[in-house]
Amino acid sequence: MTSSSSTSQDTKRLAHTYPEGLRADALMEEDVAWSHGNDAEWDGDQFDRSERAALRRVAGLSTELEDVTEVEYRQLRLERVVLVGVWTTGTARDAENSLAELAALAETAGALVLDGVIQRRDKPDAATYIGSGKAQELREIVLETGADTVICDGELSPGQLIQLEDVAKVKVIDRTALILDIFAQHAKSREGKAQVALAQMQYMLPRLRGWGQSLSRQMGGGRGGLATRGPGETKIETDRRRIREKMAKMRREIAEMKTGREVKRQERRRNKVPSVAIAGYTNAGKSSLLNRLTGAGVLVENALFATLDPTVRRAETPSGRLYTLADTVGFVRHLPHHLVEAFRSTMEEVGDSDLILHVVDGSHPVPEEQLAAVREVIRDVGATGVPEIVVINKADLADPLVLQRLLRVEKHSIAVSARTGRGIEELLALIDNELPHPSVEIEALVPYTHGKLVARAHDEGEVLSEEHTPEGTLLKVRVHEELAAELTPYVPAPLA
Repeated sequence: MTSSSSTSQDTKRLAHTYPEGLRADALMEEDVAWSHGNDAEWDGDQFDRSERAALRRVAGLSTELEDVTEVEYRQLRLERVVLVGVWTTGTARDAENSLAELAALAETAGALVLDGVIQRRDKPDAATYIGSGKAQELREIVLETGADTVICDGELSPGQLIQLEDVAKVKVIDRTALILDIFAQHAKSREGKAQVALAQMQYMLPRLRGWGQSLSRQMGGGRGGLATRGPGETKIETDRRRIREKMAKMRREIAEMKTGREVKRQERRRNKVPSVAIAGYTNAGKSSLLNRLTGAGVLVENALFATLDPTVRRAETPSGRLYTLADTVGFVRHLPHHLVEAFRSTMEEVGDSDLILHVVDGSHPVPEEQLAAVREVIRDVGATGVPEIVVINKADLADPLVLQRLLRVEKHSIAVSARTGRGIEELLALIDNELPHPSVEIEALVPYTHGKLVARAHDEGEVLSEEHTPEGTLLKVRVHEELAAELTPYVPAPLA
């Protein structure tokens, strides 16, 4: 946080609200302090005129590196950024939590957060997002801090982007572009890279700009022959056409890769293997939970969107039933619709599953907002009918009162810690109970020469009892219809 003076009388600092040097990642894990003294300044929600118009300085967002090892670790020139948010609804703490999350996103992308301000408005300004006067104040903050980028906590229209850049005189990006940049850095698989590239082109298409009069028209000229004269095609039109062609090609490639995923899914359905999908907010601990349940060895890092590529692993319930566990991409509030559309084939793992493990970070200041943001995306991909278990992770770090509140509100929930193993056994038992059970119960005396049927009964069904007799293996099992038909010839005849 900078120590600069306010640029106008209605600009209010919040340095007294937070302890100095509070880092963005700490803000994501513990509640943002809010002094009761501030609450006493207003009578309920009646804000005075100057408070409504103020750019509120949010303290504690600086991520300036102090340890030389951190500087060496990043090995790149960090962009120096100032964060800007517009507070339209909710409380001041909600607005500050949103800006704290933006700071964590910026740090994940490799930026150095110097300052953060919030503007109280009924709605974002149509021209400059924060208003022309506050845009000038923002320009002074940029000059004061030496920032080279401004990040806005919302999706800016092309017009807002251009106008704010003209005033601030530095690069301006919005929340959507920041998330797309993080995805581009972390995508590793061919499918993940293609999905990110498609989302970036969808975002870029309406935001292309011309470059003055340079190559403004591609004229045919007199020597071009018939149908080449006239004003020709502008350079920006050519760029748009090429981007549309690349997008069409990318969609075809993603559709081809989707076919391979669908083939694997059909194979699992044919073998009647139940599937469980892990969904949840980014950095809630989904990959840690997958590693704890299956030993998958997936990358785990205290960063937003550390893993993007879906991972499917085989697992086994305490009763011996096989099922698949799929780790999906993390969600975030205001997830760009470009990403939802581009990653739709990946998110279909959630819609086609038999059970969703909805992971929420119990140590987050407002876990209910995480639950609401994830459920909104689950609705978008059409997975509202899939049974859900709310897994409150990081129980070892969470406030006991918050855990009690979540467990009371979310009726089908369980508190676990993927790091310490707390509650994992209870979660496995709950998964075993919630997975769909085979519909046919049958008793069969399987000859020892048909041991494959016994093995399939263990893998695909529920073995209620098993006895080895001189004639063969006497099984009492609950299986699906196809396997029941294969076991029917070995059902013992009833005694006379």
